[in-house]
Amino acid sequence: MWQAEVCVDLDAIRENVARLRAGTSAELMAVVKADGYGHGMVPAARAALDAGAAWLGVCTLGEGLELRQAGLTAPVLAWLLAPGLPLHDAVTADVDLGVGSRELLAEAVAAAQAAGRPARLHLKIDTGLARGGATGDDWPDLVEAAAKAQSDGTVEVVGIWSHFAVADAPRHPINDQQLAAYQDGLAVAERFGVRPHYRHLANSAATLTRPDTHFDLVRAGIACYGLSPVPGEDFGLRPAMTVRARVMLAKRVPAGQGVSYGHTYHTEREGTVAVLPLGYADGVPRHASGSGPVQLAGRVHRIAGRVCMDQIMLDCGDDDIAAGDVATLFGDGRSGEPTADDWAAAVDTINYEIVTRFGSRRVPRVYQDSRR
Repeated sequence: MWQAEVCVDLDAIRENVARLRAGTSAELMAVVKADGYGHGMVPAARAALDAGAAWLGVCTLGEGLELRQAGLTAPVLAWLLAPGLPLHDAVTADVDLGVGSRELLAEAVAAAQAAGRPARLHLKIDTGLARGGATGDDWPDLVEAAAKAQSDGTVEVVGIWSHFAVADAPRHPINDQQLAAYQDGLAVAERFGVRPHYRHLANSAATLTRPDTHFDLVRAGIACYGLSPVPGEDFGLRPAMTVRARVMLAKRVPAGQGVSYGHTYHTEREGTVAVLPLGYADGVPRHASGSGPVQLAGRVHRIAGRVCMDQIMLDCGDDDIAAGDVATLFGDGRSGEPTADDWAAAVDTINYEIVTRFGSRRVPRVYQDSRR
């Protein structure tokens, strides 16, 4: 018997990845960073590969190595690499590295020499996000150094990539500016004799809305999990995560009763308060206090009062509620329950943050999978 759980539908992930694959002639990288956006990195990766994903994308070296330790042999790119990491472990495990500076390139060369085999690199150019990657001014120097390292046999430049800043607004002019800057960067690489097999720029939003940015590989993250990367747009994806909990306690309280810490909520009339064993330690945003929607007994209620570390409360009025009843925080919406998008709207954030919060050790993640 469970008291709270995160249920992940692997069939939904497969359906979403298959839909994304059908919309492009490029290969697809399923991004499974941050524990698969809260869905479980290894099961999500396997489902995505089942559906035709050719690559897996992660942020950290540890994530890439975990995929290899799980027996996954598909190409993996790791791109968030601080100085001083044991990059030779990545080279040995055949994990590709995202490189956006001369300093990191030098570390990758040293790692290749230590591992006794070339490091597979994806050079990153900053086209306007001002996050990772070499600026336009630094790009020629990085490419020239990478070309020399490639001719020396210490690296293989597998890809050149960048990342959009406002792809969730497909017609925003910055997208066209970044595309032009990326194409300029490719032209610079060509002049230095660097001709990568994979050119990749498109994220989930661009994969769904900007086919002119697909090149050889697209990187789909949130869309693999069934959530729209473009607010207000429905691309026919199916959300894969459902979060639910059993009522721990249901009790009658009088009118005017303060509920939870600080008594920021008071009951308007006598009624039933239901206590659910989920809180901000489990992924429920504390700023969902008074606003987070939860379905219980066929109705959607807002969290009453403050979200606690381990519990939330619902004011259910005269609804017939009993301990053990199942409450759904969010799911795919087909049964009238709230969705991750509803939660994002309630707490003024994005659906990415909502799903990525869940999956703590004390809330088990269970899987639905028709292939088992």
